[in-house]
Amino acid sequence: MSDTDRNIPDHAHPVPLEFGSDAVHQPGPIVPATSIEFPEPEASEADPAMGHDSEIRAKIRAAKRVVVKIGSSSLTDDDGRVSPGQIDMIADALEARMDRGTDLIVVSSGAVACGMGPLELQQRPTDLATKQAAAAVGQVLLAQEWARSFARYGRTIGQVLLTASDAGRRDRARNAQRTIDRLRQLRAVPIVNENDTVATSEMRFGDNDRLAALVSHLAFADACILLSDVDGLYDRNPAEPGAAFIPEVRTSKDLRGVVAGDGGRLGTGGMAAKVSAARLASRAGIPVLLTSTENIGAALDDARIGTTFWPREDRLSAWKFWVLYAAEAMGTLHLDAGAVKAVEDHKSLLAVGLTQMDGKFTSGEVVDLVGPDGRVIGRGEVNYDSATLEGMIGKPTSELPEFAQRPVIHADYLSTYSNRHSREYGATG
Repeated sequence: MSDTDRNIPDHAHPVPLEFGSDAVHQPGPIVPATSIEFPEPEASEADPAMGHDSEIRAKIRAAKRVVVKIGSSSLTDDDGRVSPGQIDMIADALEARMDRGTDLIVVSSGAVACGMGPLELQQRPTDLATKQAAAAVGQVLLAQEWARSFARYGRTIGQVLLTASDAGRRDRARNAQRTIDRLRQLRAVPIVNENDTVATSEMRFGDNDRLAALVSHLAFADACILLSDVDGLYDRNPAEPGAAFIPEVRTSKDLRGVVAGDGGRLGTGGMAAKVSAARLASRAGIPVLLTSTENIGAALDDARIGTTFWPREDRLSAWKFWVLYAAEAMGTLHLDAGAVKAVEDHKSLLAVGLTQMDGKFTSGEVVDLVGPDGRVIGRGEVNYDSATLEGMIGKPTSELPEFAQRPVIHADYLSTYSNRHSREYGATG
C-alpha cells in the first residue's frame, strides 16, 4: 500500500461496480445468413389486401431502383426499444430484392421511438428539446442494428440524415443526391432519416412518408414502397364493420369518401400522411405501393399485396417538382387577378401584376406566389432581390429603368399547382 493510500480513510474507497449488467441496449448477434429468401407474408390468400395484380404492379416488380419506407412501430417493441428480430426480418426481404439486381434506398423512421426506451420515456415527447434528445440516442441504436443485420449478408450501410432545409436548397439537395448514389455504387445500403436532432418544428418534412416521396424524386427511383402497421388503404378504419379495401388509386376520384386517420402511439404519420405522400410521389411519375411491414416479403417479391397509387400522366419535370414540393420559399409575392391568369397560362410574371411583397430574398431564390384570395398558386425563382423589387411593385415595364425591365419571374423558372388536389396531397407552404 502506498503512502497516499495509507492516508485515505477506508470509507473513501469506492465499492467496485458491475458495469454492463443492466445495459440499456443489447445488440443482436451477427449470425451469417445461409440463404436469401423473402419472408412469408402475414396476410393469407383470403385477405382482402392480397392477390391483386395490375399494370402498375408489374412495373413495381420490375423496378430497378426502389425507395422503401419503414415506420417507427415496425422497428421497435412494446417498450419502445429497437427490435433486432424485426429489423432482421426487414433486412432479409430487402436483401432478397437486392439479390435480383434492384438498388434499394431505405427511409427509416424510428430514431425518436428508439430513444424512448433507453431514456425511460413512457410517451413520445412533445417538446422539441426532449424529442431531439431521444433522436440523438435513437439514431445511434437504430444505425447500429441496421449495420448488424446487413452484416449477416456481408453488406454495409450508410446513414444519411436530412433536414427539410437540405432538400430545400438546390446545392445541398444535389449533394445528398450524389451521396446516396455513391453509396449504392459501393454496394452499401443508404439508410435515410430526417435529422430530428437539429430539425425545428418550423422546418420539418412533417413525417417520413413525405420524406420517402421526396427521396424517391431525389434518387430518380422507379417505385416507392410505404410500409407501416396497416396492410393497405381502406375507406375507413379497417377495425370498423364494413370497411372496404381499396386496391388501386388511379386518380383523386378513387379517394372520394375515404376517411384516413392520424399517426399512432410511436409515429407521426397516419394513413392520411401516407395517402398524401403517395399522391406527392405520383406527381413525380413514381408508382407507390402501400402495405404493412409484416407483408414486406410479398410487397418486394410480386407486389400483389396492398394498395397501389398510379403515377400521374401529367408528371412534373424534376425542376418543377423540386420548386413546388421541396424548395424552401424565402418570400412571398402577392399577385392581382390579371397576374394570376397570366402565370397560370404559363406566361412570365411582370412587376405590374404585383400588389405586395413579404420577406427578404436575393436574386435566384424561390418565392411563393399568392393570389387575391390568399391561395398559393405556385412558385418560382425571382430575378431581383427584395430591396430592388420593392420599388417595382405595380409598375408597368415601360416605367422601369432598363436594368429592371426583365420579368420578375421568367416563365421558364415558374411553376403553378395544377389543381387543388396537388395542394391537398403534399404541397409545401
